[in-house]
Amino acid sequence: MRVFVTGASGHIGSAVVPELLQAGHEVVGLARSDASAAAVKALGAEVRRGDLADLDGLREAAADADAVIHLAFDHQAAFAGNFAGAAATDLAVVQALGDALAGTGKTLIGVGIANTGDPALDAVVNANPRSVGSRTVAGLAERGVRSMLVAIPPVVHSTQDRHGFIPTLITIARGTGVSGYIGDGANRWPAAHTLDVARLYRLALENAPAGAQLYAAAEEGITVREIAETIGRHLDIPTASIPADQAADHFKAFATFAALDIPTSNALNRQPLDWQPAHPGLIADLDEGHYFTTG
Repeated sequence: MRVFVTGASGHIGSAVVPELLQAGHEVVGLARSDASAAAVKALGAEVRRGDLADLDGLREAAADADAVIHLAFDHQAAFAGNFAGAAATDLAVVQALGDALAGTGKTLIGVGIANTGDPALDAVVNANPRSVGSRTVAGLAERGVRSMLVAIPPVVHSTQDRHGFIPTLITIARGTGVSGYIGDGANRWPAAHTLDVARLYRLALENAPAGAQLYAAAEEGITVREIAETIGRHLDIPTASIPADQAADHFKAFATFAALDIPTSNALNRQPLDWQPAHPGLIADLDEGHYFTTG
């Protein structure tokens, strides 16, 4: 297939692109800068210059492809406190891609979780501003698009992870001298290695049915306390509980993310797609030390 990938030079995209190429697919990667274009070209993909604001260009690139994998998101704005603005941009992109693919039967793989029918779970999902974009992707199945969603865990870890939850926690720990967690730290984050996530995307593209909801969590829930303790041990600084009323002072804009408790089951992926995560888990990856060699 000819696959258009947004976020192709990013953390997950830079693993998805070679995974697709090695399987014989043709890949076109969106690049917003010269540096991104060079990175996409180095991966072996064709470069499409543009950014998330170029909706006409995104429609054109989608129409010229057999499938679209939409990974790009303004994480920098989200982590800086403008999650709503980043989500609004994402929704506009999803709508543009959907318009280009409507009625074609072509594939669009987006990020997120559609409504489950469980009121309690749906309330949590819908509290995320990005959920509107996810629901829009899911709804494209009614417009003749082979649409599906991949729920990416909050922690996707590897040597390619430079701006995610773990690097952010490490930066905060270094800056404050304390590796912190909120309250008792029993809240859990699902996690997966970058290369395992990339393989799931390739399997979804090739084998998942329209309307599929996939969960890219190799580990269904690791307590934030265990993560913080591991970080504290590597940095040789104390690990401590941060009271909830002091979380905003300690974690700044990351406080909302630090409090997340979202264990996720991946059981639905295993049998139909034969997705078997094969790379190190989060704590083992942290213990390899690469997260602590810079900064």
